[in-house]
Amino acid sequence: MPPRSEEPRRDATGSRRGSSRAAGRGADPRSGEPGVGGISDARAYTPRGRTIREERSDAGRPGRDERPARAEQRRTPRSTRSGDPFRPALQVLDGGRAAATRTGRRDAPAGRTGVVRTVTPRAARGSPDGEPPLPRRRPAPRPTRRPDRPAARRPSRKPPRPPKLADPRRRLRLGTVLTLALFATIGIRLVMLQAVDTPAYAGGGVQDRLTRVDLPAPRGAITDRWGDPLAHSVEARYVFADPTLIEDATATARALSPLLGIPSSTLAEKMRPRTLPGSTTQSRFEYLARGVEIATATKVQALELPGIGVHRDERREVPGGDLAANLIGFTSQDMLGLEGLEARYDKLLRGQDGSRVYEAGLGDLNAPIPGGYSRTTQPKPGSSLRLTIDRDLQFMVQRMLSDAMAQSKGSTGAAVVIEVGSGEVLAQASHPTYNAAKPLPSQPTDREDAATSFVVDPGSVHKAITFGAALQEGVITPDTTLPIANAVRRGDTWFADTHPANGRRMSLAGMMAYSSNVGTIEIAHRLGRERLIDYQRRFGLGEATGVGIPGEADGRLLPADEWSGSSYGSVPIGHSVDATPLQMAAAYATIANNGTYVQPHLIKEVIGPDGKGKPAPAPVTRSVLSPENAAALRTILEAVTTVDGATGTAAAVPGYRVAGKTGTGWRLVDGRKQPGEVASFIGMAPAENPRYVIAVFAHTPSGGGGDIAAPAFRDMMQFTLRHYRVPPSGGAPPKFLVYPR
Repeated sequence: MPPRSEEPRRDATGSRRGSSRAAGRGADPRSGEPGVGGISDARAYTPRGRTIREERSDAGRPGRDERPARAEQRRTPRSTRSGDPFRPALQVLDGGRAAATRTGRRDAPAGRTGVVRTVTPRAARGSPDGEPPLPRRRPAPRPTRRPDRPAARRPSRKPPRPPKLADPRRRLRLGTVLTLALFATIGIRLVMLQAVDTPAYAGGGVQDRLTRVDLPAPRGAITDRWGDPLAHSVEARYVFADPTLIEDATATARALSPLLGIPSSTLAEKMRPRTLPGSTTQSRFEYLARGVEIATATKVQALELPGIGVHRDERREVPGGDLAANLIGFTSQDMLGLEGLEARYDKLLRGQDGSRVYEAGLGDLNAPIPGGYSRTTQPKPGSSLRLTIDRDLQFMVQRMLSDAMAQSKGSTGAAVVIEVGSGEVLAQASHPTYNAAKPLPSQPTDREDAATSFVVDPGSVHKAITFGAALQEGVITPDTTLPIANAVRRGDTWFADTHPANGRRMSLAGMMAYSSNVGTIEIAHRLGRERLIDYQRRFGLGEATGVGIPGEADGRLLPADEWSGSSYGSVPIGHSVDATPLQMAAAYATIANNGTYVQPHLIKEVIGPDGKGKPAPAPVTRSVLSPENAAALRTILEAVTTVDGATGTAAAVPGYRVAGKTGTGWRLVDGRKQPGEVASFIGMAPAENPRYVIAVFAHTPSGGGGDIAAPAFRDMMQFTLRHYRVPPSGGAPPKFLVYPR
């Protein structure tokens, strides 16, 4: 390497290049001269390490271009005033090579770079005080290449770029974005939970705290025609359990069993924890007993058993016990109608139960939460039924029937009292009966209503229908007489009379008084099969009356295509015909009502919860006989109770004219004839203007039913007429000729 020349370099114009401060700006500290402006020239260095003093000494040498007004100073990167010790290194890595290229140092050795700054003198910027300005930093002019130094060889290819340093700002931005995204996700989820999903979560929590208490609707009463209660509800209590709070189910059941009268095993089973249907929530309410008396409920409360509670309830009471029990029926402990009118009109009577649902705490805090969820649905009381039954008359008819059945050891009996004209059933008694207040234990047959379920072959009481149809069709007249043989054959069966006529002519009244089978069969032969069946239907046979009792039998009429040869003899006298006591009573009420059929019914009025009554639907009516033929038939029927030796003299009521008919038939169960016989009597009084119709049927397996029906009818009709203060008949009954000449 050649020795470094101390001669200052010159630019292209031949002027001397230097980076010293302007002349007179400062003095050399070694000579003791003070520097202008207090700045020491010793602090400034040229790029080659020459001081300003050396530059000044060179300035006096010949050949040097002195320019005091403007001086340049070349400074190395170390002489910068930025105070950043790492700045030169950063400049080298980031832009040093480019800076060197801009300075145009072609004479520098290959691979060496530097940073050149130029300080422009203050005077060049026009200092106002005339002092030489400080040199202004500016890029140094491109130096000329020295002739004795070879030119630097440019690299044939671009040198590799230095590796980039990691940028912390990028990582900071990425971390910020991820953090914001996390907070945004959490915020969105919170909004969803608080705003969108709140009802679902809140509802799920509320369900776990809800307690439901049923509020039973007061069941409507059943009263008689005067408003006297036959069955009604009274205040009581029910005992319930919360299985989630019961600590020892076995011990709790043993403590309650003597008070409630329920086996402890049954109570323990009801206390067993269970989930509600269609849910995972534990049941918190189970009935243990319904209709508990208030005094008993007070004793239960005094035990203070965990999980056991008492609430207001009602209990069904039947003041009369067995009074009209077969009509009224009974209810379960849950106040649901099971039999009789209680079952038939259950929906109307029970109303709609209410409920109270509220939030309650758990454990020792098992009480309604103030301000929590609470909803109360008030119960809607049921409507009441006002029947057509007269309680006093029902009591007497029921007692008279039971006494008569007891004397003859009868198995099943029925009695019906119908008011003529309205079709209202004033009494409907059955034997046997039961106590509706305590229905269990009792036999199902004891709870049946015999008047609507007792299917019989009515026997001779059916003869009034055959006579009425013949009168209406003009086959006979009230004055008709017929020769009556002692017996007649139809098909393969002989039909005989109990009072032989020996072929003599007999009046219609005589045929009815002695219950002539032969005479009735002869009249039916003249009437014809089809017309007889038609009148049977008109009188109400073959279909249920619709009185309102559940399980009422329809009865059955023998269709014309099923008639055999013997049917022409059996059907007119009341055999091969299935009917109920109520159907036969309605047929006689048609005769009493001047030939107009009125559907019998038990419901007089429906009383709503507001106390306002609504009359029951009007009964079905139809004309069967003309008033004249109906009156003629009633007169013929009077012979049964007035003619000497007639079959129904035991049914006569002193002071009143009575028209009616006796009968002897069979009881049918599932279409099969039962042992014994069914004795019956159906009559009306006063015969001249009938007010009431009473039908009495009694099944006696050992026979002898004829001694039951007629006397029982007499007692019942006598009490009925006196009970309603019906005046006695004004005239004597007509005189009848059995065998007119």
